[in-house]
Order: sequence, then structure tokens, then C-alpha cells
Amino acid sequence: MRRLPEIADARAAWWAWRALRSVRSQLQAGAVRDVRVPGPPAVPDRAGRAVRLVLGRQHPSCFERALVLQRWLAAHGCPRDVVVGTEGGGRGNFTAHAWLDGESQPAGHHYVEMLRLAP
Repeated sequence: MRRLPEIADARAAWWAWRALRSVRSQLQAGAVRDVRVPGPPAVPDRAGRAVRLVLGRQHPSCFERALVLQRWLAAHGCPRDVVVGTEGGGRGNFTAHAWLDGESQPAGHHYVEMLRLAP
């Protein structure tokens, strides 16, 4: 049975939306290693469902998503590094991807780690 949304979900969703806007703004200004994600509200872990819902609806880049989720998880006792990796070479098939340490890479891809950002 699905649980009904609670005020904690609304607070977490609002935070995720604001955090994503902040991250996007900082990245557009050129910050990469110095991005500061605002702290999340003091709500239960289960409100993370609302955070993921907002991130799914706002279509963040993989790097934006990873930075916001990193901050959420660290605040809930689960610190994870953001990993940035690349795949391909100089012949036009170069791609990059960011994920949280412990998440699997997308199917069919093997990214080589280039950068790791601790919480």
C-alpha cells in the first residue's frame, strides 16, 4: 500500500527544487569543485522519495542530480562521493557521466573515473 504524502515530503521536495536551482546557477557561473548545496531540512529519510521525484521531474544533468543527492544522503548519515567519469576517445564518441559512488553505471557503458568529489 502506498503511503500518503506528509508535510515532510513537501519540505523535502521544496528543498530539492531549491537545491537544484542553486546547483544549476553555480555550475553556470563556472563552479565545479566549489559548488555548495544548501542543507536539507530535518525530515525523516523516507522523505527522500520526494527528493527523487522532484529530480525526476526537473530533468537535471547527471552531475546536478549527483550533487543534490549527495547532500541529501550525507545529511541522513550516508556520505557518498560524486564520481565523474569519461568514455570514448578523441574521434567524436567522447562522453562523460556523473554518479554517486556505489551506483551502477548505465548499461552498455564503462566510464573511467576522472574526478571524485567527497561530501
